[in-house]
Amino acid sequence: MNSHMYQPTQRTLMSRQPVKISEDKLEEIREAFSLFDTNKDGQIDYFELKVAMRALGFDQKKDDVLRVLQQQGSGDGSKISIDAFTKVMSEMIAARDPADEYKKAFKLIDENNSGIITVASLRRIARELGENIAEDELQAMIDEFDLDNDGGINEAEFIKIMMSGH
Repeated sequence: MNSHMYQPTQRTLMSRQPVKISEDKLEEIREAFSLFDTNKDGQIDYFELKVAMRALGFDQKKDDVLRVLQQQGSGDGSKISIDAFTKVMSEMIAARDPADEYKKAFKLIDENNSGIITVASLRRIARELGENIAEDELQAMIDEFDLDNDGGINEAEFIKIMMSGH
């Protein structure tokens, strides 16, 4: 079973109150919809919905996408509006487990799959982001959060850092 499958909760079924997510995430949802609303009719069909969901980090099975269309789609359930799409995606984003998201981020940073983030990993990320950070500053980041003193940040240490808000 997909951990991010759309299931309306009792709260969302009983309440018209939208799920609270950041304005940045709302904008990301609207951009994804707009990008895949290829004919600009304010509706996206099954294929466009599946790709838009994937673009937002949700690789859904066919049955899950069809369920969204059936439950949230307009008319015959073949298309979904931007309002319904925003509601569904807001609920899915709000239901994400932050630890899962941090694990994905760790894998992106740990490009060579060594199991640790090293100074070289941080240097690469900084360069990709256009940041010029001195080598001693990068090493200080590692030293501060390397709890087991193995010379790098492992996944558990990374998740701890991210969950603590550092």
